[in-house]
Amino acid sequence: MNQEWQTFLTTQGAQIRDGVVQHFGDAPAERVATRDGTVLCDLSQFGVIKVYGEEAQGFLHNLLSSDVKALSPQQAQYSSFNTAKGRALATFLIWRSGAEYFLQLPRELLAPIQKKLSMYVLRSKVKIENVSDELVSFGISGSNGAKLLKEHVATTLPKGLLDVEGVSHQGGTGTYPYFTVVRLSDNRFQINTAPQHAPALWRNLAKGATPAGSPCWDWLDIRAGIPVILPQTQEQFVPQMANLDLIGAVNFKKGCYPGQEIVARMQYLGKNKRRMYLAHVFSETSPQAGDELFSMEMEGQSCGMVVNAQAAPGGGHDLLAVIQIASHDAFPVHLGSLTGARLQFQPLPYPLP
Repeated sequence: MNQEWQTFLTTQGAQIRDGVVQHFGDAPAERVATRDGTVLCDLSQFGVIKVYGEEAQGFLHNLLSSDVKALSPQQAQYSSFNTAKGRALATFLIWRSGAEYFLQLPRELLAPIQKKLSMYVLRSKVKIENVSDELVSFGISGSNGAKLLKEHVATTLPKGLLDVEGVSHQGGTGTYPYFTVVRLSDNRFQINTAPQHAPALWRNLAKGATPAGSPCWDWLDIRAGIPVILPQTQEQFVPQMANLDLIGAVNFKKGCYPGQEIVARMQYLGKNKRRMYLAHVFSETSPQAGDELFSMEMEGQSCGMVVNAQAAPGGGHDLLAVIQIASHDAFPVHLGSLTGARLQFQPLPYPLP
């Protein structure tokens, strides 16, 4: 987290641990506000890699699962970076400014993924940089969010899902003298800007939105069915298992990229036996990414794995989990063991095939 930004958030009451805002003094109330009201969340749980240079577009297109060549400055996209065996090493939200591409991913994975991407550069005219401290990102969610953004950021907001609006900033200086607004859903937006512009914008938006901890934003991602690969789940899932094909993170018509053969085979031969589901669970311990799941159908073997989990408003936890389709359809699924807490499945906001 940018140090000046961290200092500012602290003056606003943020409780920060390991560079991530945990809450602003009342975590349970902030979770309820996330569900029922309009909230403002710092997104420093993520870092950003910038990829640029004459061949940046082709470089990323040949490495990631999405159609990077189709990405315009007016559109963001989800994507993944996979092993040769088609297993996801990282998931990204990607946007661009001119010929510069910005890859947002969990901070814990930023250094190893930057190193891994750099191994493919060789003689390509491409540069890869960690720009996390040069960029501040925060999110606003709720029925009042669009109104607040129109008052304080831009009179014109992105209209469609993952549309991007670049907003000029008169008198701005530095690398990013403007705001970038990404529409993630009808009432959820991400704003990217330079650290020097962020405090004033935060203060203005906070007049009509409740500041909430970063875990609240992660809960919104879970409810939206957006998986985030973490260190505990690297190399565990082929993209379709985590529904990445359903959120536009996989393009099946593009050329080769690491793992493409495995991903295509699963798509066209219909051999995907696992999917990601949304569930709620009441358990004595908090579920964590990488926790195993069990059902009678698997006779003591794991039938799935937690992808992401966060405390839910009103108690318990909401989670995304990749599970054997047969286990989900026919058997109770339990957390940690066959005697563990039972998952209560809930509908995702998009249809499963």
